Amino acid sequence: MKNFTSLHLSQPMINNLNAIGYTTMTPIQELALPPILEKKDVIAKAKTGSGKTAAFGIGILENLDVKRFRVQSLVLCPTRELAQQVAQELRVLAKFKHNIKILMLTGGESFGKQLGSLAHQAHIIVGTPGRVLKHLNKASLSLDEMQTLVLDEADRMLDMGFIEEVEAIIDFTPKTRQTLLFSATYDDSIEAISAKIQKDPIAITTTDVEIKNEIEEIFLTCNDKEHALVSVLSTYQPKNSIVFVNTKIEADSLAKNLQKQNIDALALHGDLEQYDRNDVLVQFSNGSCPILIATDVASRGIDVKELAMVINYDMANTQEIYTHRIGRTGRAGAKGMAVSFISSQEDENFQEYKERVFTCKDVKTLECKEDFTMKPEYITLVIEGGKKDKLRAGDILGALTKDGLLSGSDVGKIDIYDRQAYVAIRTPHIDKAHKKLNTQKIKAKKFSVWIL
Repeated sequence: MKNFTSLHLSQPMINNLNAIGYTTMTPIQELALPPILEKKDVIAKAKTGSGKTAAFGIGILENLDVKRFRVQSLVLCPTRELAQQVAQELRVLAKFKHNIKILMLTGGESFGKQLGSLAHQAHIIVGTPGRVLKHLNKASLSLDEMQTLVLDEADRMLDMGFIEEVEAIIDFTPKTRQTLLFSATYDDSIEAISAKIQKDPIAITTTDVEIKNEIEEIFLTCNDKEHALVSVLSTYQPKNSIVFVNTKIEADSLAKNLQKQNIDALALHGDLEQYDRNDVLVQFSNGSCPILIATDVASRGIDVKELAMVINYDMANTQEIYTHRIGRTGRAGAKGMAVSFISSQEDENFQEYKERVFTCKDVKTLECKEDFTMKPEYITLVIEGGKKDKLRAGDILGALTKDGLLSGSDVGKIDIYDRQAYVAIRTPHIDKAHKKLNTQKIKAKKFSVWIL
């Protein structure tokens, strides 16, 4: 790894980096800083703890004109807590030069106080999309002279439903801006937003996160599949799993039987009405239900970034379908697991899979723990208001966190449809969040709120 002295940085910046203990660059800093300093667009795959804040922070600070007291950089973060961390690190990095003003604009803070701070201008704004957009709409913030836009943890921002706010903010920025996009994952939604807002971005994926996708395939011989399923869940305890069955009736029956055993499961099949299908997909994708029992046709369109396990309760009819099923796990460098049940009736079809690299086990080798349960990390709140009511993710997040009783980390994925919004709340805080939204207004309007 190279030292910061290998970059074209000012001596005061180098001296400050040495003073705070920044000598050797992390992989993301080594790869991202050169194009950032050259004012090129960058899309970087970088997780929390990779040194990404210093990567874009050093770049925007080094290119800053302190004498020009206007907003020159905007850093958007998904939560107030992350914005606080970013602002704090930027202030430490900014000590190399006097009079650099960094201002935070997030929900949960006094709007009037922020108006006062903005009246005196700032060089760098760090904020959440909802509050930044509110200031832009009220003309208390101008980005006419902004040079660099940073989207930090862009995948989390999209998960929380901030895409509309982000796009609205971009409409206020100069077309000649530099845009830096940092995300822990690369998927179609990230590529789509990059294509929309960036110009010929330099794509960076560091070797410390570039791990070959790996799926461990296990074939399990058993006669009682339901007992085998509970044994698999009990032994491996995956965070979430899709269980594939071949019929709609079996999907419903299996989901009900698992629920009786205190294992949260929902069924997904072609007989569901669209609104029921939406409810099931939202709960599974936002972590409010760990187990999804699905048929192949109904499972199309499921978008879960980190799926721990795929279980073939019923064997796929072809190897092509099998490959498509298990390909849902082990994405984005994570290790995945695929477990397939082989009963005496399916043993003949199993011969087709002999060429694959797999482990064959007997269900008796697994541990079926007594009183095993699976409960979700989140529970979903449904708000009877959506896009038609001009409801945005930032409005919901602000309403939940404005008095500090709930933090941004207590709120998971936010999905907003035309007439409804779904909000994932960490299970221990669901009653508090439900009461909060039922007793106060969002955007000066009262909405009905219920727990799904």
